[in-house]
Formats: sequence, C-alpha cells, structure tokens
Amino acid sequence: MEKKLTRSDGYGWGAGVLGGFGEYFGVDPVILRLAFAFITLATGVVPGVVIYILAIAIIPKKIVTKNHMDPFSRDTDIDDRSTETTL
Repeated sequence: MEKKLTRSDGYGWGAGVLGGFGEYFGVDPVILRLAFAFITLATGVVPGVVIYILAIAIIPKKIVTKNHMDPFSRDTDIDDRSTETTL
C-alpha cells in the first residue's frame, strides 16, 4: 500500500493536520505541535493560522472503517480521495 499524507483521526487534537504529518514522517506529533506553536508565535499568529486552515482544506481526512459483519476483521484505512471500493 502506498504511503499517503492524510489528516489523522487517531490523535484527537485539532483537525489532525500535525498528527497526519507525524504519521507520514514517523515523528511524534507532540514534537510537531510544539514546533508549530513556537514558529506560529514567533512569526505572528496570523501566518500560522492561515497555513493550518489551508492544510485542513487541502489534506484529506483519513477514514477508518470496520467490517461489522466480520467480528475478526481489522480496521481499514480509506482515503476519501480514493475511487476504489473494497468489500
């Protein structure tokens, strides 16, 4: 399966942008959040907020589904840009 940048839903903080970057690059999202907060405060709040809002609009959210008919099924990641249907 190819690696795709998606907004995370498993870290439960904000819109999942920095959690998604953490999953994609293999970095702890807390480190990314602290760095983003520091850079945002150092450069003025507006650029950081604008970049975060743009990232929310551009990066798709990861959707995790589970086959409820099969009690032994594993969670499956689905990218909402995907056109494939899996059964």
